Formats: sequence, C-alpha cells, structure tokens
Amino acid sequence: MSVTTRAAIARGPRLGWEQAELRLDEPKAHEVRVRFAAAGLCHSDHHITRGDAPVRFPIVGGHEGAGVVEAVGPDVRRVGEGDRVVCSYIPACGACRPCSTGHQNMCDKGLNAATGMFLDGTFRFHDGDEDLGGFCTLGTFSQYAVVSEWACVPLSEEIPFEVAALVGCGVPTGWGSAVYAAGVRAGQTVVVYGAGGVGSNAVQGARYAGAKNVVVVDPVAYKRDMAKIFGATHAFADAAEAHEFVVETTWGQRADHAICTPGVVTEEIVNAAVQIVGKDGKVVVTAVSKLGDPAVHVHAGNLISYQRQVRGALFGDCNPLYDIPRLLALYRSGDLKLDELITRRYRLDEINDAYRDLDDGKNIRGVIVHEH
Repeated sequence: MSVTTRAAIARGPRLGWEQAELRLDEPKAHEVRVRFAAAGLCHSDHHITRGDAPVRFPIVGGHEGAGVVEAVGPDVRRVGEGDRVVCSYIPACGACRPCSTGHQNMCDKGLNAATGMFLDGTFRFHDGDEDLGGFCTLGTFSQYAVVSEWACVPLSEEIPFEVAALVGCGVPTGWGSAVYAAGVRAGQTVVVYGAGGVGSNAVQGARYAGAKNVVVVDPVAYKRDMAKIFGATHAFADAAEAHEFVVETTWGQRADHAICTPGVVTEEIVNAAVQIVGKDGKVVVTAVSKLGDPAVHVHAGNLISYQRQVRGALFGDCNPLYDIPRLLALYRSGDLKLDELITRRYRLDEINDAYRDLDDGKNIRGVIVHEH
C-alpha cells in the first residue's frame, strides 16, 4: 500500500520548485515514514535549482525536517510509531567504520545523498511511472517521506518542530565548524565570512567556545545586525575592512581562525580568509562553490610561510546522535539562540518566494510549515 504526498520538486537546474502530488511507498527494512511538520529552507537546496549541485533530477527537495513517525518497516529499533523526531541530513548507523571511530558525519549510509536512492537501489517517491529521490535521501519539502531509521534522532516534547528542523543541518554545521573543525579556544580571534543560517551558528559556536573577538564579514546590513545578536563582537561589509581591523586589534598577529560560510564560497573569499589568519592559523571551508568553480586556489607560499591550514568541514564535524541532543539542551538552557534564526515561516506553495527572499538578503533562515 502507498500514500499520496504533496511535495516541492526540482525537475532540472534553473527551473525553480514545482508543486507535485507524489506516490510514496511503504517503508522497507530499517525505514520509517515521517509526517513532516516543518522543513528548513537551507541554501544547499537552493544550489539544486541554481544548477550548482550534482543531483539526479527530478528530485524532492529538503534535507532539514522534523515531524512524527507514522509507520515503521521491519527491523526498526531506533524509533517507533508516534515518536517525534528530527532528521539528520547525514544518517548515523553507529556500526560502519566512520561511525565506530567517532565520525558519524561521514557515515557510510549517507553515500546516496545526491540521488536520493536507497541502498537497495530503489526509490520511495514516484510521479506516475517516474522514480524520484529525496535530497539526502530525505525530501523534507514533502508532507510525508520514507527515510532511513539511521537518519532519525528522537525529539523531546518541549522542542518546537520548527526549531528542531534547523538542528538537522544548519545549526550543527555552523556550530561545529567553529567548535570542532576550527577548534576555537578561549581568548582567540575568529573571522566568519557569511552570516546566514550556517554562519550565524558559527558565530554562536565561536562565542560559546570563548573567543574574544568574533568578526563577521557580510555585505547585507540586516545579517550584520543579526550577527551581533548571535554573539559577533564586530561586523564589516567587506573583507578589506575586516582585515584592517583584525591586523590592528591583534597588533599584527592576525586571526586564529577564519570560517567560510557564505551562500556560495569563492576564490576571493578563501584567499581573504587565508590572508587574515596569522601564524599557525586555520581556515575552515564549510560552504560550497558553484559547480566546476575551483574556489580553493591558494599559493603554497601563503600556507608554508605562516604554517597555515585550509580544511573542509562536513556537518561541522558533528556526530548527529550526540550533538543534536546536545545543541537542543543548550537551546533549552538559553545558551543557544534558535528561535531568533527563524526570520519567516512559509507555506509549501510559497517556496519560490522564500528563496527569492533568501537571495534578497531578507532571511537568516526561512522555515516551511507543512499543512496536513
């Protein structure tokens, strides 16, 4: 037996999101059907319609979501029917080599993120005779989706679904980029390039870790103002201004860390980040570039002379099963601002308007509230 679900799908690059009624299969072994209450409008999904993500079209969008488990397939142990869950866009099986060595952010079960195909080589969404995958094998821009149990993290009753959805990707990706990937420590100077949904959480992570100076670079005045609410000590419209300030305030030693979290990372941003960190400084690249654009192109001498490091961060080096509950606990205690991240709520049929607002710099993070 199958159910019908309303979803936002992308049929190809630069076509925007299209509303569709899809058929959804029943969950198989180690799978569950989730009735999504909320989905985050992450920039990564925007890359799909911009043609900057190498996905299999057509695809159901959305990789941040929270809702209720409605049905479970055979052998499911992590969650049960009626459980509230937040979906991690990277599953965590707990048994593969990455998971068992403390790197759940690279779980082997997440290998089909770009196609949405399940590990048995099949799909759960169907449009007539056409098979569709869900982005990151989730598809949270759908009222219902069948997902792996390994992508489900139990959610306590007091956490709103709209807040929980963001902790499936953007919050830990930003927070972890500062706390884990960069390894920010007390008294240090950190520069964050891009203060959207991920960058705002990199700011929160750096500040909570004890950074003395948390400097934000973003061309949008609204985002610079919001960054100060999340803990930024200084904010600048362009990289040159930030560089001058950091050199002056550190007496020429420059920053300890630079974190690149813009909507689209460019060679210009990466090079500015390399130049702003000092001796033994670290540059963390969290955002992605346009497809085919070699954004990391640094002269070796700039790395060798100051022993600088440039590294990538996936999911902010976070472990979903540990860090998602940890971040929600910090939210409950008032140490992590999540309500403030949500600028506006949208219906599913307003999704193209939502991404126009993102392009126009009006949102830190929009959220789809699903109607059932």
